[in-house]
Amino acid sequence: MPPLKTISRYHFIAEWGGNRVEFTEISGLEIYIDVISMRNGSSSENSELKIPGITKFPEIVLKRNIVQGDQQFFDWIRTNSFGTVERRDVVIRLLDYQHQPVMMWRVRNAFPSKYIGPVLLSGDSNLATESLVLSHDGLDLMK
Repeated sequence: MPPLKTISRYHFIAEWGGNRVEFTEISGLEIYIDVISMRNGSSSENSELKIPGITKFPEIVLKRNIVQGDQQFFDWIRTNSFGTVERRDVVIRLLDYQHQPVMMWRVRNAFPSKYIGPVLLSGDSNLATESLVLSHDGLDLMK
């Protein structure tokens, strides 16, 4: 069996609606299943049975440096705040050192549920960042 290759987490891209969007951080690529504990009254066991419940997909947070003139985040959430829901599939690709995808996730039917603007702090020389929080219907591992 060939040796396992580890993958760095710092080289990734995301795409939606045919646009490639660059981020400094993506978090929330998670799936969890509620656990239901139950015990039958006639059971001779003195313990609970555990069964899987509803599958849940936490919100995904996309964070990036603010680029002058690029209002994609703000425009998308504003579109959704006027009673119209614009859902998009978002594809996130983790890349190897040759810029080839080694893992891909598809976030199904995502829509922005929160926009977080920059923290403004005099005396700080860090770049201004913004975040977009996405609610969605599911997460698929594609590769």
